[in-house]
Amino acid sequence: MGRRSRCRRLQQQQRPEGAEDGAEGGGKRGEVGWEGGYLEIVKENKLFQHYYQELKIVPEGEWDQEPLPATLRITGYKSHAKEILHCLKNKYFKELEDLEVDGQKVEVPQPLSWYPEELAWHTNLSLKILRKSPQLEKFHQFLVSETESGNISRQEAISMIPPLLLNVQSHHKILAMCAAPGSKTTQLIEMLHADMNVPFPEGFVIANDVDNKCCYLLVHQAKRLSSPCIMVVNHEASSIPRLQIDVGGRKEILFYDRILCDVPCSGDGTMRKNIDVWKKWITLNSLQLHGLQLRILAEGGRMVYSTCSLNPIEDEAVIAPLLEKSEGALELADVSNELPGLKWMPGITQWKVMTKDGQWFTDWDAVPHSRHTQIRPTMFPLKDPEKLRAMHLERCLRILPHHQNTGGFFVAVLVKKSSMPWNKRQPKLQGKSAETRGSTQVSPADPTEGKPTDPSKLESMSVTRTGDTEIAHATEDLENNGNRKNGVCRLPPSKKMKLFGFKEDRFVFIPEGDPLFPPIEKFYALDPSFSRMNLLTRTTEGKKRQLYMVSKELRNVINTGIKVWCRNKKKKKKLSPKHKHIPGCHEIEARKVNTTQPPPTLFDTMHAYRNQVGQ
Repeated sequence: MGRRSRCRRLQQQQRPEGAEDGAEGGGKRGEVGWEGGYLEIVKENKLFQHYYQELKIVPEGEWDQEPLPATLRITGYKSHAKEILHCLKNKYFKELEDLEVDGQKVEVPQPLSWYPEELAWHTNLSLKILRKSPQLEKFHQFLVSETESGNISRQEAISMIPPLLLNVQSHHKILAMCAAPGSKTTQLIEMLHADMNVPFPEGFVIANDVDNKCCYLLVHQAKRLSSPCIMVVNHEASSIPRLQIDVGGRKEILFYDRILCDVPCSGDGTMRKNIDVWKKWITLNSLQLHGLQLRILAEGGRMVYSTCSLNPIEDEAVIAPLLEKSEGALELADVSNELPGLKWMPGITQWKVMTKDGQWFTDWDAVPHSRHTQIRPTMFPLKDPEKLRAMHLERCLRILPHHQNTGGFFVAVLVKKSSMPWNKRQPKLQGKSAETRGSTQVSPADPTEGKPTDPSKLESMSVTRTGDTEIAHATEDLENNGNRKNGVCRLPPSKKMKLFGFKEDRFVFIPEGDPLFPPIEKFYALDPSFSRMNLLTRTTEGKKRQLYMVSKELRNVINTGIKVWCRNKKKKKKLSPKHKHIPGCHEIEARKVNTTQPPPTLFDTMHAYRNQVGQ
C-alpha cells in the first residue's frame, strides 16, 4: 500500500461519526445544512456606494436594486427574421400572458424601444425558470434550437449599443480589438450582410482577442452565422501589427473604416448580474486598468470606445488624453439622435481620484510621490478650461442601470478628421524608387521578435538603390560591434518563439487545379461563378476532411505571400523555385534542403532573388 493510501485510510478512521464523503465537520454547511443550499449573497459594498455617491454619478434616491432582465436578439440579416419575429409575438409570447411560475407572474417580453425593427426583446424570465417550468418547455426548446442555428442570440441590451453607433455599411473593413466572447462581433457580421441582394459583401470583420481560449469562443459564436467575412486573430490589442493588402500589384497598409474598442474594464457596471462586484470591488481595479485602456485606444481610425464600467478613470480619463494627443485629428461625435428612445446621461468633465484606502485627490500635484505608481497624471481632468471645453466630453454616453432596466455602460464615438500627428512624424522609409518595380518596403516591425520597433530606431534607417537592387541598411557601422540592429544584415538569433496558444495546423488555400473540388462542384451543381480560389483546408497531405471559405477581400488579407521554395527529396537538385517573377514579394522564407553545401545566408538569398526579380 502506498503512502497516500495509508494517509487516506488513517483520515477515514479519524473522521467523526456522521460525517459524509466530501464534507467537513460532520457534513454540514453552516447552520442551514446541506439541504438549505447556499446563503444568499448580500449585494452591498459601502466603499462602492461611497465612491459613486461622492462623484455624484448616480443621483440620490436612485439606488434601488432589481435583478437584470434577460434579453435576446433576432439575427437581422437572415431572410426569415420576420418569420421568427412573427412566431415569437403571435405564439410563444401570447402563451406567457397570465402565466405564473412558483407564485411569480411571468412578464411578457417587451421590445427594446431603441433597437431597430423590434429585433431585440427583454423579459424577467431567468434561465432557471425556463429550464424547470413545464409550461415553458416548448419555448425553451425553440430558443435553444434557434440559437444553435444562428437565428437568435442571447446578448445583454447595453452590449448591442456600440455596434449600432458604428453605422456599419456592407463595404466597411472593421476591426474589433477586444472581441471575445463575440456577441458584438456577430452583430457586426449581421450588419455587413444587411443587404440580402449582396451575397458576398466587400467588407469584413477582423476579430482580435489576446486570450487564446476566448478566440475559440469567438469562432464558436461566429460560425453560427456561416459568414465568409470574419477572421479571428489572437494578439495583444495594444500592439496590433499593421496588415498589408495587395492593391493593383502593390502592397499597401490596411486601413479600417470602423474600429470597435470594447476594452477590458473593472466591470462595475455589471453589478446586477455579476455578484463579485459587490464582494471584491475596490478602486485599485480601475487604477490598474487605466494604462492598458489608454494603450489600446491609441490607434488611428474611426472607432467606438466602450466599457461596462461607470468609473470616470476608465471612461472620460481615457478619452481626454487621446483627444489631447491627437491635436484635433480626432473628435467626439454627437450621436444623441442616432438611437431614438435610448436614455442616457452626458459625459462628465470633473471628477476626483480615490485610493484603495479612501483618500481623495483632485489634482496630480497633490498626489504624494509614494502614490505615483498607482495614480498617473492622465487620470485627472485637464486644467485648461478651453481645451476641456473643446473636447466636448459631454458627447459621451453614460447609461445607468435604472434608466432602461439594463446594466451600466459607457460609450464614446470618435471620428477621425485628419491624419494622426504621430503618423506625420514617422520618417519615410522609402526613396523615390519606391514606385518602380521591385521596390522594397521596410516594415516598422521586427520580424524576429514580433514586436513593433521603437520609432526612434527607425530614424537611422534609409533605403538606397544600387544598380537593379535595393538594400535596406542602417547608418550605424555594424561591422565593428556585430550587433543586429534592423533584422536585415544579420541572421536572427537561434531561439524558439514563445507559443501563446495551442499549436495547430495552418489554413492553406487549395490550388486551382486540385482534383478535390470538381466532384463537389458537380454533386451540388454549384454556379460556375463560384470562386474555388477562396477555399481553404487544414492539411496539405492526405485526405481533406473539411473545406473553409473566405471572401475575396479576406483572401487578399490572408494571402500576403506565396511559397517560393519547397523541399526536394532528390539529392541532385538543390533548390526548386516555384515562381521566378513575383511583383511586390519582399519576404522570402527558405526551407532546409538536402545538400552537402552550407546553406546561403538570408542576406545573400534576398540579394540574389531581388536581382532575379529586377531582370
